[in-house]
Amino acid sequence: MQTLWDSGWLVNAVIALTLLEAAGLLLYRRLNGRGIPARDWILNLASGLCLMMAVRAAVLGAPWLAIAAWLSAAGLAHGADMVSRWRRQG
Repeated sequence: MQTLWDSGWLVNAVIALTLLEAAGLLLYRRLNGRGIPARDWILNLASGLCLMMAVRAAVLGAPWLAIAAWLSAAGLAHGADMVSRWRRQG
């Protein structure tokens, strides 16, 4: 199990599953018009993916700047998600 973690394989698998989830949600919505609109979840998913990329970068020994960039992107996506939710409320 340690080898799977150290190689980044586990994080890659979670990223792949998350991307498959997004594709499934988009396809389901497109095919039958039901489901959750992308505007309600895409920024949240992007934030999570950026966090996963930061973990992947750290596990693989990337420079601190790469990790900081992914964390910053996660924060920006999260902020954009919060702003869009706030605007839809009022």
